[in-house]
Amino acid sequence: MKVVEYKDVEILRKELVVLKHVDFSLEEGEFVYLIGKVGSGKSSLLKSMYAEIPLFNGEARVMDTSLVGIKRKEVPLLRRQIGIVFQDFQLLTDRTVYDNLKFVLDATGWKDRDARDERIEEVLKQVGMANKSYKMPHELSGGEQQRIVIARALLNRPRLILADEPTGNLDPATGDRIVQHLRDIAGKGTAVVMATHNMQLVEQYPARVMRCADKRLECGE
Repeated sequence: MKVVEYKDVEILRKELVVLKHVDFSLEEGEFVYLIGKVGSGKSSLLKSMYAEIPLFNGEARVMDTSLVGIKRKEVPLLRRQIGIVFQDFQLLTDRTVYDNLKFVLDATGWKDRDARDERIEEVLKQVGMANKSYKMPHELSGGEQQRIVIARALLNRPRLILADEPTGNLDPATGDRIVQHLRDIAGKGTAVVMATHNMQLVEQYPARVMRCADKRLECGE
């Protein structure tokens, strides 16, 4: 089943064309690399998928939502089905790991305290951080913080995870483990798009590659 489908989409930033004639689709459980030089449109493409950048041309769907002309009130519902992993973590530095995750669940309508606690425990266990819920972000290594970010992205059982340079601030061995985590998640049925500059990772863990170049998106098989 298709999780994402773009047909002849144009992506603009500040009225400048970043990508044009974008055609691609993404199936459930598929893991895809998104590569390209700085400024080639990788982040813009990811942002368009969670309606951070509006789309005006072509056809674009994520799950059951049309992105072209999406209404503002529809955006939160779309984003609940998408997990986002940032390069710079974006954890709340004034609260514990548990409270970072609880903040997301509170914001997305989880009212039952036992259900919240159980879900937090589940996602931390999934990324190998079950015993770190009481820690503050500054007490964790970069790799541990990124695993918490992946746990946060998994909270609402998303059908799609968008990872924007998730290994960019990490040493090679830690970056390897993050890619393995994301591939494991895809193996359980969640589609994953990972933007990266790291061609060594792409070669080490082969998967379909999409490349942004010359305002186009080249899609490999």
